[in-house]
Amino acid sequence: QLQLVESGGGLVQPGGSLRLTCLMSGFTLDYYAIGWFRQAPGKEREGVSCFSNGGGRAHYADSVKGRFTISRDDANNAVYLQMNSLEPEDTAVYYCAAGSGYYSGSSRLDPSEYGYWGRGTQVTVSS
Repeated sequence: QLQLVESGGGLVQPGGSLRLTCLMSGFTLDYYAIGWFRQAPGKEREGVSCFSNGGGRAHYADSVKGRFTISRDDANNAVYLQMNSLEPEDTAVYYCAAGSGYYSGSSRLDPSEYGYWGRGTQVTVSS
């Protein structure tokens, strides 16, 4: 059974850093697109960063470019999101997700394209 479990969230001051971890089981990373998404209170879920199906390059939402870095450890079926220079606007529940399709353009970070989801981890940026 395919499972994704996020960890690493917490409370951090503006300008601080956090590293999120997504541990996956029941599938091989190479055959799925893996993404990080977030949902703030009262807002729709949005894509943050992803790896395309088959590994490949990383993609980022404009709002996090230069601040967030996605990385992967295929041997341990893990994907990470290093978040630096955090801002109050980054406050949200962060989700890890997997999708079996081949995506391009805006679909890479479209939550509706991803069929498997973790339960999320809360990130709060506040002084």
